[in-house]
Amino acid sequence: MRFSDPAGLLYRIIALLIAATVHEFAHAWMADRLGDPTPRYQGRLSLNPIVHLDLVGSVLLLLFGFGWAKPVQVNPSNFQNPRKGMLLVAAAGPLANITSMFVLGALPQLGLVEFAGVGGQLLREILFINAMLAVFNLIPIPPLDGSRILSGLLPARQAIAYDRLQQFGPLLLLGLIMLAPGSLARIINPAIIWLIRVALGDR
Repeated sequence: MRFSDPAGLLYRIIALLIAATVHEFAHAWMADRLGDPTPRYQGRLSLNPIVHLDLVGSVLLLLFGFGWAKPVQVNPSNFQNPRKGMLLVAAAGPLANITSMFVLGALPQLGLVEFAGVGGQLLREILFINAMLAVFNLIPIPPLDGSRILSGLLPARQAIAYDRLQQFGPLLLLGLIMLAPGSLARIINPAIIWLIRVALGDR
């Protein structure tokens, strides 16, 4: 992101507010539906963007094009099936972003938004941030959603061993972003571009 482009920066901030809210609200809503009141008690069952933003993740997203929102805290003991519950809660965030992309991607296909205008520029940014949050969070490195999804899919013994890596995940993830952003971009960008194209009906 070039900070010399005020309009582009504004579009990215708006897109971040929208996409991060959709992502984290979906986590909170799914946990609440499955019987865990923790997100509701902590004020996360909300469409207020401020309660969902993470300072470090937001800055990294603006600087490098990938980052994260404030994780929703969940108590799996409140779920009837804790492993399945955590898997569903984790998957809800990326799925919500992808769903938003298809809803918004229909606008230009219906002639409701022109890509050449301001609305089109903002739409492109919102599609990008939604795709980035969906793809980036599916990386199986703790504390990203992908790690919880993978843990829920693994056999119980392997899942326990995998979960022991949780404490090292944030350092590994931050190191990967700060030290090798180009390598990370090469891994996730093809999936991001593909998602955007599909959402716009360009297969």
